Amino acid sequence: MTMTFTEYFEQTDTITIAQQLLGKQLFYQGPAGLLSGYIVETEAYLGEKDQAAHAFAGHRSAKNEALYHAGGTIYIYTIYGQFLLNVITQPEGVPQGVLIRGLQPNLGQEVMQLNRRQPRSVFDLTNGPGKLMAALGIQDLSLNLQSYATSALTLSLTMEKRPLAVNAAPRIGIGDKGIWKAAPLRFYVAHNPFVSKMPKRAMNLENYGWQS
Repeated sequence: MTMTFTEYFEQTDTITIAQQLLGKQLFYQGPAGLLSGYIVETEAYLGEKDQAAHAFAGHRSAKNEALYHAGGTIYIYTIYGQFLLNVITQPEGVPQGVLIRGLQPNLGQEVMQLNRRQPRSVFDLTNGPGKLMAALGIQDLSLNLQSYATSALTLSLTMEKRPLAVNAAPRIGIGDKGIWKAAPLRFYVAHNPFVSKMPKRAMNLENYGWQS
């Protein structure tokens, strides 16, 4: 039996899903046409127990309402003037999700460069959560609370690349949150140049860290 989109995001724990999303292709049907990229970096956020999560200690508000919706819901929020993209990963009422931190452009790279509004190295185009949203041209909250299955922003669970290796590391930008500051909840395609803060010496410029 084929798994539904919601079932896919409710099938297992959030940490596993954060790793499974690496290599999946994100599509956006925007005003300038179809844009897409392969997910190369994610961060898992584990709800009420996670001091770095928006739902820590059961916090619920209009801003983080998407966290409490069904798996596969889009959650967009703003921080420091940037828009950040998440996917909800558990059943309704379990406020966990995955932040999409890095994207390797596939379709519409020229449009993405125009959306960034200034010449940039190709590897600097989408190597961060705010950068990738700017590159896609998503600069409002209109897609928040919609579903990845039916909106202009979709995820393909079959059109994918497979990493040669996946690395785990602490999440980026986490303040004094006890054990959660150093928890290895950031996952990325090893040596992929579109991963945020990837040193040039560690980049694999031959296959970008993917299996052939």
